[in-house]
Amino acid sequence: MFDVQVVSPETVSYTGQAEMVVARTVDGGDIAFQTGHVPFIGALAVWSVDVIKDVATDDRDTFAVHRGFVQVSGDEVTILSDVSESKDAIDVARAEAARDRAQAALQADGDDAEAAAALHRAELRLRVATGETASH
Repeated sequence: MFDVQVVSPETVSYTGQAEMVVARTVDGGDIAFQTGHVPFIGALAVWSVDVIKDVATDDRDTFAVHRGFVQVSGDEVTILSDVSESKDAIDVARAEAARDRAQAALQADGDDAEAAAALHRAELRLRVATGETASH
């Protein structure tokens, strides 16, 4: 078991134990950490992080994470992110409004990088809030 923390400047989203943590790094794709993993530091992508408390029953908590870092050291995994939101903390109506605004901005200017990033964040929030699984 790992001691796991998922934290951002505003909140501690999760503190507890887990058998596995799955995250997406910017340059390495998805990576899973289990007990005995070598020390690791990686930059996180805007994606979900799964804290799997029991692999056999697939008991997990999923968080929307907006960049940051993952660090594995000994029996500890720490997710330090700009934003981390649990399923229950996500305001679905707000995420839907953000998605709609971003889609409208992209319709007006298909090259709007900020709107594309906002759309990606809103879709991530909605996916986590609804429990939808992503095609990694």
